[in-house]
Amino acid sequence: MRIFQLNKYKKEARKNLENGFFLVALFACLIFIAYESTSAVVTSATVGDRELPIYCVDTTEKRIALSFDAAWGAEDFPKIMDILDKHKVKVTFFMTGGWVDDNPDCVKELVKRGHDLGNHSQHHYDMTTISQSEQEKELMDVHNKVKELTGYEMFLFRPPYGAYDNAVIKTAYGLKYYPIQWSVDSLDWKDYGVDSIISTVCNHKALGPGAIILCHNGAKYTAEALDSMLTNLEGQGYTIGPVSELIMKENYHMDVAGKQIADEKKQ
Repeated sequence: MRIFQLNKYKKEARKNLENGFFLVALFACLIFIAYESTSAVVTSATVGDRELPIYCVDTTEKRIALSFDAAWGAEDFPKIMDILDKHKVKVTFFMTGGWVDDNPDCVKELVKRGHDLGNHSQHHYDMTTISQSEQEKELMDVHNKVKELTGYEMFLFRPPYGAYDNAVIKTAYGLKYYPIQWSVDSLDWKDYGVDSIISTVCNHKALGPGAIILCHNGAKYTAEALDSMLTNLEGQGYTIGPVSELIMKENYHMDVAGKQIADEKKQ
């Protein structure tokens, strides 16, 4: 009887030991998988104690991005699309939920013509004045609406009014969005006129390789100024494209001015 019990205890001990080795191996495997899934994308938006959006990109190539905020109006949308086609230029439209609701055909046309769709929040609130859960809802309401309408998965976010704090940037990254600002403001929303828009953009002190230009769909003179503005920029040797093709998606950090800089590659 004692021999039987001893053998029984040995079997149980061996089983527990094997299970222990299995759990250790499983835990190590999970750690490895987690490391592999995150180590490929190393980004940092933190500079000191601040979290920063992307204002521009560090590059020696004369590439710039053109973006439009779409929160109201679509009367000039067909003209803007035709001018962009004329210049063979793709851009990024940052859209509010209200604009998507009012202009679903425009949203579909943007996808059809190969432009970026960007998120500009559902209600165009100052995102720094609302809670994290409200911030998340502001982004995801538009995200899901656009996805249902077009199948497009948005991943670029521009905070309304350009207003942000650390919490807003962390919320955006937490939802797998790149927060995007601008380095060149056309000031088209001030309605100073066609010549003002062209001069402001094309002679801007921050215009250079990696710049992100801000314009507005629905502004009074933007569509009228666009053709000459693009001609001028092209004449300066710039290649103009959407934000998605300018920014780095991984292995980058920011400087104090919000410039996106590639991390040094480890040897």
